[in-house]
Amino acid sequence: RDTSKACYRNLPYNVVFIDEPGYTKNLDLTRIRSHRVAAKNLREHFERTAGTYDLVYAEIPPNDVARVCAEEADKQGIPFVADINDLWPEAMRMVVDVPVVSDVAFYPFSRDAKRVYQLLSAAVGTSDEYAARPAKDRAKPYPKATVYVGNDLAAFDEGARINAPAVRKPEGELWVVYAGTLGASYDVATLVEAAALLERRRLARAASKGDDQAPALPPDREKLEALAVQLNAPVDFLGYTAYELMAAYLCASDITVNSLVKSAAQSIVTKIGDYLASGNPMINTGSSPEFRAKVTADGFGVNVEAEDAQALADAIAKLAGHASLRKIMGSKARAVAEKEFDQPRAYREIVDLLRTLL
Repeated sequence: RDTSKACYRNLPYNVVFIDEPGYTKNLDLTRIRSHRVAAKNLREHFERTAGTYDLVYAEIPPNDVARVCAEEADKQGIPFVADINDLWPEAMRMVVDVPVVSDVAFYPFSRDAKRVYQLLSAAVGTSDEYAARPAKDRAKPYPKATVYVGNDLAAFDEGARINAPAVRKPEGELWVVYAGTLGASYDVATLVEAAALLERRRLARAASKGDDQAPALPPDREKLEALAVQLNAPVDFLGYTAYELMAAYLCASDITVNSLVKSAAQSIVTKIGDYLASGNPMINTGSSPEFRAKVTADGFGVNVEAEDAQALADAIAKLAGHASLRKIMGSKARAVAEKEFDQPRAYREIVDLLRTLL
């Protein structure tokens, strides 16, 4: 991060940068080391500035960074709020789950998370499941709020509008889109297989936006591209795509797919807000009971079993043949986006919680 940029100046609040080495992969020892250094430097910052904060708000993970925030707030006698974005080490076990070995390797993450959960004054979760998670490690009740990872709808709409001319969709094509990381939790392979099955019926074309995190080669892209060639699947891998252009692609598409593997620990992932903002129906393969219930109750899409290419293909085919159903589900998706995922509106619940604590 270039800390000399003008965007960090003349703000209505102060920005302090905490040094860390950085990392390039989603899960490796370099990332763990980088977080550890950040935690150490953050603790030193709190020690230097003792008495200047009224409340500390920090996301978890990184677990060790959040633990520093929790302990320093406790030491200073001020409220600490944990914003629970993911569950570590639970999410890590889907990548590395070796009896005894995983328990030993992931113990530091479990220890830090437990400490955070025990010390927090309140919790904000990106799902009901996440907001309720601290209760497993503490007896004392705590205020909590569920606030989905949202987006700025005005920025999404403006980006889609400006970039619409750059997205050329041939007449008669039906586009099915996945946007996000090509990694262990996200099952793009089944989407590729479903596209191959649909190709025999000439029904749909799938697109993947690649990795939404950084302009680097996503971890599984080469394997997925090879699979698409092998199956003769009509899939386009667009690689790293700027947010504004991604918004235009989502809006030009007909169906979005929230595609996760069966063992994925994720509940309601980051890109849901963007999918809903596009005003298109969603096919959800995630196994989270909470989100599957929401898809059904709010009526913006359908649930299918994870890692079942035929079931996914059948769901796409059904929506492909019912334009009116797509329109109804799409309008419901947009309504949910406006009510529950638009940051300027939805995030006020966080502000209200903090004001109560203060």
